[in-house]
Amino acid sequence: MKVAVIGGGAAGFFSAISVKHHHPDASVTIYERSNKVLSKVKVSGGGRCNVTHHCFKVGELVKFYPRGEKPLRKAFGIFSPTDTVAWFNERGVELKTEEDGRMFPITDDSQTIIDTLMGEVQQLGIGVKLQSSIKRLKPIDSGWLLGFKGGETKEVDKVIVATGGSPRTEGFDWLRDLGHVIEEPVPSLFTFNMPKEPIKDLMGVVAEPVSAKVMGTKLSSEGPLLITHWGMSGPAILKLSAFGARILHELDYSFKVLINWTGSLSEQDIRAELRKVVDSAPKKKIRNVNPFGLPSRLWDFLISKIEIDETMIWMNMGKKNINRLVHVLTNDVYQVEGKTTFKEEFVTCGGVSLSDIDIKAMKSKVQPNLYFAGEVMDVDGVTGGFNFQAAWTSGFIAGKLS
Repeated sequence: MKVAVIGGGAAGFFSAISVKHHHPDASVTIYERSNKVLSKVKVSGGGRCNVTHHCFKVGELVKFYPRGEKPLRKAFGIFSPTDTVAWFNERGVELKTEEDGRMFPITDDSQTIIDTLMGEVQQLGIGVKLQSSIKRLKPIDSGWLLGFKGGETKEVDKVIVATGGSPRTEGFDWLRDLGHVIEEPVPSLFTFNMPKEPIKDLMGVVAEPVSAKVMGTKLSSEGPLLITHWGMSGPAILKLSAFGARILHELDYSFKVLINWTGSLSEQDIRAELRKVVDSAPKKKIRNVNPFGLPSRLWDFLISKIEIDETMIWMNMGKKNINRLVHVLTNDVYQVEGKTTFKEEFVTCGGVSLSDIDIKAMKSKVQPNLYFAGEVMDVDGVTGGFNFQAAWTSGFIAGKLS
């Protein structure tokens, strides 16, 4: 049996490895259109590779996937984060869990993961062909005819498509031509650009946790927020961008985001806390008492934003200033104009519709002997190792060729 795996990323490699484990006699080749493999693995997590997430309950795990939550329940029942940890551990790679649940190799080096996958591929005799761009798939009696960019062709019995996401719908034309429904690709996991907002001057400041909402929608999230030289990023923002991928695309990335810098505290809670400060430190300057543990630069910025003199003492605040302070802490509004995505870690919402895929086998319902793995499907997760977990899971299942 000849099997072609199209795509040399995480899902492609794991698919090919899975094929050889389930079908030792199969001839398996990975075809990668570029001149390098596992490039996303290399840059993930700042070069450390966020392999998966320490969320081992499937019911909780699927909530981190804006697209694919319900179908993924079945998939994670077959291959879960627990299985991922065990798989790498069996090959001498120990993973560690950080405070936020992200899991990395203890080496803090993505090359560890790359070497493990490459070593497994070599040991199993899986072929890897670079700069092999497949332009056409044609079903034939015996399976599939692969049509390459240079004009050459190759016959195989089964095909696993693991080409990843595409920023343009045209990137899926070859799969649409086979009869598959394609959900329009739009960016997911991006940061918010705020070109006219002076808060950019606080680049590098992290506030944790905050509550963030996109005004005029039901989109909301909580978590750390990072202020950057172009606007806002961090898990709270990235989560909004993932769950709101289509909504924000429709808004042409022009909208207002409302921030509660205290996280989930209500106005009533905040007023009670401020009264305590007035009573316990009446003669201290506003800027010198930060009752909510905000970064000092951010606290100073917010005081300045509502035009309170930083030399003012708490006992002189008065009702009007207290009201302004409560408002800026809980309802701070910023104008977003545009987004920033990172090409190396680009994640798309969209791809082959899950209605066309038997998730328990990652098999096409439209064409026989055709399977899918990774982001080529309309599945994506928030940041934190969830997209890689979907790659490992879908790759493992596709490789069973069931």
